[in-house]
Amino acid sequence: MFRFSKFVAVLAIAAAGAATASAQAVTSPSKPYSLGIAGGAAIPTGSLSNANGVDGLNANTGYDVMGSLGVAAPHYPVSFRGDVAYNNFGLKNTPSNYHVWSVTGNAVYSLPAQAAARPYLIGGLGAYRPNSSTGNVTVSGDTKLGFNVGGGIIVPLSGFNAFIESRYNQYAAGNGRSMNFVPVTFGVMF
Repeated sequence: MFRFSKFVAVLAIAAAGAATASAQAVTSPSKPYSLGIAGGAAIPTGSLSNANGVDGLNANTGYDVMGSLGVAAPHYPVSFRGDVAYNNFGLKNTPSNYHVWSVTGNAVYSLPAQAAARPYLIGGLGAYRPNSSTGNVTVSGDTKLGFNVGGGIIVPLSGFNAFIESRYNQYAAGNGRSMNFVPVTFGVMF
């Protein structure tokens, strides 16, 4: 929990610095790309949260950190975003952790809105790499194909956008099984 508190503090400092850095919009005809950072809670679902599930995992709610690169055409409702994320779950009744690295390519559809805050839908495919660790020993799993789908709200601020989103992630765990989790993240796009 202490590491997560540090991450939130760094995120707040970065957001405050970005507010004074530039009045330029996140994407514009002269700047069709954006960079983002985000973090939040990662909620295990299905077999990842169930002690009787796949691989006998019984995970606690963990944390998520993410970096993003967005590409958009002005005045077009669909944009694209690549995300690199790290999700960490502590396992109940054991000193072990379960980690999932992911690299995903996503389409983002901005829903029509009359207010400054804009809702959006997001989804895409990616590669997921699970690992487990106990103390200083880490066991890496194979990279798996997976998908994510969800939604969020983006709020334009002075020189950057803030967003909150939630996405259902699922990847193949072998033998017709799957693992899934739902990160709820808050972030900023510059």
